[in-house]
Amino acid sequence: MTETVRVAVPRKGRPLEAVLERFAAVAGVDGLADDVSSTLRYEKAITKGTATPERDVYERLAAYSDLSDPTQPEYTLLRDDREGKPRRIVFDSVTVHVDGAGPRSAVGRSSTDDGVTVELIGREEPFRALRTHEFGLGFDSADLVLEEVVTLGETGVESIADVNARIDPRETDVRVVSGLGDTVYHTLLATPEILPPGADLDRSFVADYEGPLCISPRYERLVRAVLGTHALDGVTFTYPDPAMEEEAAIADAGLGVYLTMTGSTARDHGLVVGDDLFPSETVLMENAAEAGPAAERLQAALTGADLETAIGPS
Repeated sequence: MTETVRVAVPRKGRPLEAVLERFAAVAGVDGLADDVSSTLRYEKAITKGTATPERDVYERLAAYSDLSDPTQPEYTLLRDDREGKPRRIVFDSVTVHVDGAGPRSAVGRSSTDDGVTVELIGREEPFRALRTHEFGLGFDSADLVLEEVVTLGETGVESIADVNARIDPRETDVRVVSGLGDTVYHTLLATPEILPPGADLDRSFVADYEGPLCISPRYERLVRAVLGTHALDGVTFTYPDPAMEEEAAIADAGLGVYLTMTGSTARDHGLVVGDDLFPSETVLMENAAEAGPAAERLQAALTGADLETAIGPS
């Protein structure tokens, strides 16, 4: 018998796209994933002022949502945090089916299918929705887990196993299951002048370093968790001026940590690109107190062969 599992997902952006791509892989909903992603990219462009719509926001919302068919996506309106607080159309919900054995075949489900029906439900803060026991499964940024519930220690965090080991069970029942691999790395960056000849820009260099380290203020606790408190002895955090590019601020400080994909912008500022400390990726999380057998079967499908990744250097 098919059971239903409610899963909390982000409402927009790269994390939601990563979730949709994973469900496209395991449930054969490529068209749905492409439709939601393209719709939200268009709406983001409207919010940023780089696209001009022909219809007002309520007309677009009505056109996008099909309330008569739960397998078609629904959207909702939120106030964006940009100047003027414009209304922004974001993802609300959709229902998909995941077969017990993996991706659905072209001829559909068999009569013996033991898969699960999945309700993907948008939340502004999926991780916190799991912490308050609203859901048994959900997806959110690994950054948020590190920022909120990972205990700081002398040694740093390098893997999903490290993350879960550092979560105080008295703090939350939520644990990280797997990463989705949508990797934008938190990377060490430095000016050539502070590196001794032949030195590698890695965790051991930071452990021996004394001086300023430039980071975004929101990532201070995250950087402490990942590098470990011992490596940060003698390090003073500095923060970029809001009007300044992060890479330029790091070049002024000499050493920093910033999100990078290729490192090309950092190199344009004369910076050496060092170790990828850990990926800022979307992760599947479980609240074990709320997840039942159907959720466990869904987990198995979502984390099958060639799908699982780990938080830490590759």
